[in-house]
Amino acid sequence: MSETAAVPTATLRARAEIDLGALRANVRALRAHAPGAALMAVVKSDAYGHGALRCAREAVAAGASWLGTATPEEALALRAAGIPVPVLCWLWVPGGPWRQAIEADVDVSVSALWALREVTRAAREAGHPARVQLKADTGLGRNGCQPADWPELVTEALRAEREGLIRITGLWSHFACADEPGHASIAAQLTRFREMLAHAEGQGVRPEVRHIANSPATLTLPASHFDLVRTGIALYGVSPSPELGTPADFGLRPVMTLSASLALVKRVPGGHGVSYGHHYVTPGETTLGLVPVGYADGIPRHASGTGPVLVDGKWRTVAGRVAMDQFVVDLGGDTPAEGAEAVLFGPGDRGEPTAEDWAQACGTIAYEIVTRIGTRVPRVYVNGAHGEQDR
Repeated sequence: MSETAAVPTATLRARAEIDLGALRANVRALRAHAPGAALMAVVKSDAYGHGALRCAREAVAAGASWLGTATPEEALALRAAGIPVPVLCWLWVPGGPWRQAIEADVDVSVSALWALREVTRAAREAGHPARVQLKADTGLGRNGCQPADWPELVTEALRAEREGLIRITGLWSHFACADEPGHASIAAQLTRFREMLAHAEGQGVRPEVRHIANSPATLTLPASHFDLVRTGIALYGVSPSPELGTPADFGLRPVMTLSASLALVKRVPGGHGVSYGHHYVTPGETTLGLVPVGYADGIPRHASGTGPVLVDGKWRTVAGRVAMDQFVVDLGGDTPAEGAEAVLFGPGDRGEPTAEDWAQACGTIAYEIVTRIGTRVPRVYVNGAHGEQDR
């Protein structure tokens, strides 16, 4: 979660430009979709590859009142950076840094008795109550407490609260199929969530927030908004599902543009094999461009032969296999200069591919495309809240 030092643009092999103005506009657009709820900006996985600390600050500046992380380390890094808003961390294993989270005033998610007992023990040692959110498994089948076990978890949590060891700050769950409007599981999960809320509140739980809505539910399911919506991928201007609509359909703009500088342009004869295995052979005399990024930078090897790239105003396709550090595009006889920009994906304003185009080419989802871009690619921040630009 460290921030990339400023690097002169001219020296960059590759760059992921992060448009912080777009991020702030996305926060405002998402708040407009759920005007009655607070908004959590989910910055797990280094803000889906965009840079957690910088994106967290910008999201808060634009009106996000909560931050969300998966791991405790992510949450603690936000606190170490001086970010003061409430932070929820939800992925814990036995022996996790409970006490550090308690002392940093991080909300911790609890899905089972073992976790509740570990956090109460840590709270006793810290001499400070833990902020705890109880997570219900309403049908996703991952983390969360099963309905049959919910009464026992609620009872023990209330006992710990009466003892001054915890404060139950939230009740929450997560959808399985919110990106498929009309899926039968959506209504079933909402019903189950309301039932589990009613039980907990009937026993005396008074949470600060109740929440189940992720990005797609925030955009399409007002009945799920409750007190708080958790926006992840939509925050970064990527549609949670192309079936729901494009980013523009929801008033969102992609935040990341990934580009590289051509390392070599050369003419080759017809019948020339390209990259490992010679899965691509030039159909005739042509020019090849070498793009100096590969799967070590997060470019999917599954993009071999399919990944789209904008070079010299035209869409090109990855020719042959994506290697660890580089791949080739067939330029069809065009001869852009070495150092010319190759745009892998961006908002699409200049005709470049989008992250969704890459997802379609690789048989995956756009979440993975942006999140997997590695640390060898510098993040270059533009349009910051105070007008600064890191280059």
